[in-house]
Amino acid sequence: MSKKVLLVEDEQILIDLYQEAFSNANFQLQVAQNGHEALKLANHAPDLILLDILLPGINGFEVLKKLKSSSRTKDIPVIVLTNLGSEDTDKDKRLALSLGAIDYLVKSYHTPDEMVEIIQKALDDN
Repeated sequence: MSKKVLLVEDEQILIDLYQEAFSNANFQLQVAQNGHEALKLANHAPDLILLDILLPGINGFEVLKKLKSSSRTKDIPVIVLTNLGSEDTDKDKRLALSLGAIDYLVKSYHTPDEMVEIIQKALDDN
């Protein structure tokens, strides 16, 4: 049975790239383009959430806090995915992990196919 992954991402080109890679790997990919949509879709129990930080409306850190404080979504593994490669990376990574994320990845460091492998491993580990 294919695994359900919720991608929370607002850049259409990345959504398209991830949809192709995940489809080829037999994942069901749901997409939320903002934090409010992500919180709604998370209630449908995806197997894993890929969460961008910079989102319209509420940011990824706020989404992560809400996911982990809800009994319905607190056990869903979350991988934070960001373009923030900066001097704040270490601080942001510590924050994401302290809020309950299982990993923190910088998008530009991983191709969509590598992301599929990372997610497959995370799902196998959980």
